[in-house]
Amino acid sequence: MHHDPDLQRQAGETATKNKALAMLKRWRWFGLFVILPSLIGVLYFGFIAADVYVSQSSFVIKAPSKQSANLTSIGSLLQRTGLGSGQEQSNEVVGYMQSRDALADLSRKVDVRAVYSSTEADVFSRFPQPWHDDSFEDLFSFYRSKVSVMPDPVSGLSELKVQAFTPKEAQAINLGLLDLSEDLVNRLNERINEQSITEAEERVETAQKRVREARIRLGAYRNSTRILDPQQEGMGVMAVSNELITQEAALRAQLSQLQRMAPNHPSIPALRERIAATRQQIDSQTSRAVGTTDGLASRLSEYENLLVEQEFATQLLNAANASLEQARVEAEQQQYYLERVVEPNLPDAPTLPNRMKSILAVIFASLCLYLVGWMLAVGIREHAPES
Repeated sequence: MHHDPDLQRQAGETATKNKALAMLKRWRWFGLFVILPSLIGVLYFGFIAADVYVSQSSFVIKAPSKQSANLTSIGSLLQRTGLGSGQEQSNEVVGYMQSRDALADLSRKVDVRAVYSSTEADVFSRFPQPWHDDSFEDLFSFYRSKVSVMPDPVSGLSELKVQAFTPKEAQAINLGLLDLSEDLVNRLNERINEQSITEAEERVETAQKRVREARIRLGAYRNSTRILDPQQEGMGVMAVSNELITQEAALRAQLSQLQRMAPNHPSIPALRERIAATRQQIDSQTSRAVGTTDGLASRLSEYENLLVEQEFATQLLNAANASLEQARVEAEQQQYYLERVVEPNLPDAPTLPNRMKSILAVIFASLCLYLVGWMLAVGIREHAPES
């Protein structure tokens, strides 16, 4: 039987096409979910993705060591400078670097929009990205993805990393942020010093008012009682009373002697009258000192309270003045300062993207997605009802 070679060739080609179509149909999902994304990843990260340079720096917020002031115990209570720890200041600086204000201030020094819209970058890396517009909010979101600050709460050291598409631009943004942060620390110092001086001045004013009121009350008391110092006057009264008691004792001794030696002596009645008059004077002096509500003893308690209040108010004023003077001295000094531990470097080679790692990540993610879909499809087929 004779076979036509053309028919045989056409049959072979048809069989080959059918096998190829069957294979394509069988592996179509693998090619769609694994091979195609992997080829795109190789193409993008291997040949299209722009180089990214990272400039790094480190800084710490420090405060000068404070020596204890030579103040009284009251002064130590009044010494409220309003200063926080250096860690708190560092947190404020970190928060500022990641804020919209930092981006707005930095844009006055460096054209951030132009830096991240550089022609050195590919269309998916530069700003604005295809899914963004050219607004400030989108620029801020892009800025946050390129600038990171990592504080270390243990050492107080903070590390600043800035990504850009050229080494000089990455370094320029890093330097600009550090300069702005130093300005922020200086403003915080000024605010702290102003607050400290204001509070100290208010305490001085309050203490002065208290001293004036204490002196007015003490003067009013002296005018109303017509007594300059009840304690001194009481000592004078007691001195007179003691002298009268001595005189009375002498007169009684004289009377006793006369009565014993000459009971009918004509001077005995006069002597008794002198003793009675002396006793009356002693009782009068004693009543001035004690025994009545207007006595010097009762007035002395009120006087001592007023005197103690005046002395305490005076000590409080002296301590407040010392606190104010110390606040003014500290205001002339820098309370906190930003120290650059590592200056912003000029990167000599791109560190991002990690091309091989990114390609492998795309392949791994594609395989995982394919395997999950395959397992779901197998499960659905196994539980599908038989027709």
